[in-house]
Amino acid sequence: MYAEERQQAIAELVMSRGRASVAELAQTYDVTTETVRRDLAVLDKAGVLRRVHGGAVPVRNLHLVEAGVGERDTTRAEQKDAIAAAAIDFFPLSGATVLLDAGTTTARVAAEIPSDRELTVVTNSVPIAGRLAAMPTVTLQLLGGRVRGLTQAAVGEQVLRALDTMRVDIAFIGTNAISVRHGLSTPDTEEAAVKRAMVRAANYVVVVADSSKVGQEDFVSFAPLDSVDTLITDAEIDETDRKQLTEQGVEVVIA
Repeated sequence: MYAEERQQAIAELVMSRGRASVAELAQTYDVTTETVRRDLAVLDKAGVLRRVHGGAVPVRNLHLVEAGVGERDTTRAEQKDAIAAAAIDFFPLSGATVLLDAGTTTARVAAEIPSDRELTVVTNSVPIAGRLAAMPTVTLQLLGGRVRGLTQAAVGEQVLRALDTMRVDIAFIGTNAISVRHGLSTPDTEEAAVKRAMVRAANYVVVVADSSKVGQEDFVSFAPLDSVDTLITDAEIDETDRKQLTEQGVEVVIA
């Protein structure tokens, strides 16, 4: 099957089913996931389909809708647990400052904070703050502002003003998507503004994101790849994506 024929077949399949994953398409047409990603990129550029996390949907089905915390927390939980375990090696020594972005993966990272060192932790996440408030070795600073019910994250001018005055040793940042072209991206403009400020405030930036988000692009870009020091992801990352990120200067740690 020629590439054009395969791409037409992929478009028809996605249109009929409403969604298809990269893995499913690779198996259906007996090609590599890398080939499928290239096909989807062509179809996305042509406006036929829209690439989403791990696959594609018809353009008419794309809405700026985020999954809630509860739904995201149970999605790819095993990979997120592995990522959090790998993040332990990046926690600094006593006396350091740590910034934790809101998110289900960063919440798992918060659960792994070592109890043998004293750290100042800054976060805009209500669930993370609740987890760390009783931890005796943590000096907790909760960024205040309007809390988005969907993500349980504080956003708005109050958060941005506070972050503008800060400099932290390391930040653990979550993202909905990461690509060479679009950098780190997320659906909501207010969350994007907070994440952008967090990246600016950190001396060292660690992105924690499972492999389904790699090679994807979301509505609002909040940081270019050259602002990322390390990406911690899972072993399912596509090798081509890994190489591209490494070539951009990002250390890719496989959990």
